This record gives sequence, C-alpha cells and structure tokens, in this order.
Amino acid sequence: MTEWYEKSFGEDYLLVYKHRDVQGAVHEVHKMINWLRLEPNSRVLDLCCGMGRHSLALADAGFQVTGIDLSDVLLREARDMDTDHRVEWYHADMRELPLKGGFDAVVNLFTSFGYFKEDGEQLKVLQVIHRMLKPGGSFIIDFMNTAYVTRHLVAQSTREDEGQYIEEFRKIEDGFVQKEIRITDTTIPDQKARVYHERVKLYSREQLSHLLHEAGLIVDQVHGGYDEEKYDEQESSRMIFVGHRPEE
Repeated sequence: MTEWYEKSFGEDYLLVYKHRDVQGAVHEVHKMINWLRLEPNSRVLDLCCGMGRHSLALADAGFQVTGIDLSDVLLREARDMDTDHRVEWYHADMRELPLKGGFDAVVNLFTSFGYFKEDGEQLKVLQVIHRMLKPGGSFIIDFMNTAYVTRHLVAQSTREDEGQYIEEFRKIEDGFVQKEIRITDTTIPDQKARVYHERVKLYSREQLSHLLHEAGLIVDQVHGGYDEEKYDEQESSRMIFVGHRPEE
C-alpha cells in the first residue's frame, strides 16, 4: 500500500506550499548556525531537504552540505536551484540512508518528522541521526508544538492560485494531525479534484525528549521558534530541539 508521503510530495505540493520563501530560510539558517556552534566548512546533513532552501542557505554560509529526500520532484527542484552544484543530493528514505556518516551536524526541519504510524519507525529516524553524526556532533529537529497546534488548528481553508482551487481540511484524530488537500482545475469544466492526505503524529516535549534519549541523543535546548529563545508550551508555535551525540 502506498503511504501518504510517497504520493503527497509531488508537483501539486509545489503549488500548495510555494509560499515558503528563500529569504526566510536564510534567516533560519543563521539562527541554526548560532545554536549549533558550527565551525566554517563543517559537514551538514539536511535530512528531508525538500526543495533545498535550507541546504542552499547552509552552503552559502560556507558549509559542506548533503541534502536527502524521498521525493524525486522536490529533489529536481533543489538540483535546478543549485546551479553551482554546491550540495550533494541523494534520494533516500529517512529511516535508512546510503551514507557512512561523520557529519558535524544533522538538521530535520519544518515538521519533517512524525510521518509514520508507529513510534518504532520514528525511533529509526532518530537512530539514523545518531549514526550520521560524528561523536560530539549536533542536531536540530524542528517540530510543531502540539499544544499550540491543538488550540489554533484551522479546520478548513480555501484559496485559488494559478487557476487551481485549493481546499484544505484539518483535524486531530487518534493522536495525529491529519490534513486532506483537494485541488480542482478551475479552467476545465466539471474537473474532478486531485486529493492528497498528510498525517503527522503529535508529540509533547516530554515524549519526543524520551525518544531522543532512547536513540542515544542528548537534548541541550528547546526553542519555541526561530525568533524565540525559550520554548513556552502554550504560546510557542514550534518546538525546536537542539542537541548532540555524546562523545564516545
């Protein structure tokens, strides 16, 4: 059976999420560099790199960057933007990477975590991060803040873009945030909607901290956003874990 994440990150994803801008990625990367205390020329792995906005911003900042994603469409966009071939791009599942490791830092951004039904599958991702990091290497996992999402969830929204009518339906069910996206071409009469689903497991700070500990990773700080130093369970929109793999 095809999983939602194998279908949803295609051509229509580029339309639905095209508001994510390059300039925002540059600002976020500068914050990450400070949090991770990266030295110049450090090796950085962008796990679930998507269209490569953060990978390229990290390369611009002087790091050796590797970007990994499961979506051929998003990797195509990333390669197209990488006109100087500064980043190494790989197609792979985040639970099993074809790399040896030895990275100074691993980043996993904008809720590219929690895609699987079972905690054991999420744990595999964290174990991969541990394996990819050299001893003493640092990581960032940027996840949604469950309490904030629960309080501010917008059940339904609609918009039109490039002749496409986009409907998004959101709900929290069985411990997951679930979204249905329906896209209809308004230029063709009686056109059937293209339907996609997204599903991300909700974790509290304590639950995700426990999983990280189980994977052998240490949490040093938790931030509530790229402009917030401290995480507030009720008010912060994000839950950004910064930590490291212990020295051997």
